[in-house]
Amino acid sequence: MKTETVEIRLEGGLGARPVALLVQEASKYDSKIYVEAEGKKVNAKSIMGMMTLGLDNGEELTVTTEGEDEEVAMENLYKFLSGK
Repeated sequence: MKTETVEIRLEGGLGARPVALLVQEASKYDSKIYVEAEGKKVNAKSIMGMMTLGLDNGEELTVTTEGEDEEVAMENLYKFLSGK
């Protein structure tokens, strides 16, 4: 299991379109992927769950990956969220 804290660096924060792209990215991996912010923990593969977080640029969240491809999943989700 890998856990990383990421500061969101996406233009416009995590609105509907970036959330959809994040869910698509997370869904590429077999690992379980969770995002936690402000005391809420949601499945990163759930668009409805991710939308409930209502995150903006500059906010921090914690990403947890667990499974066979957890390393590459974490690397790519970190890049996506940090705008790299």
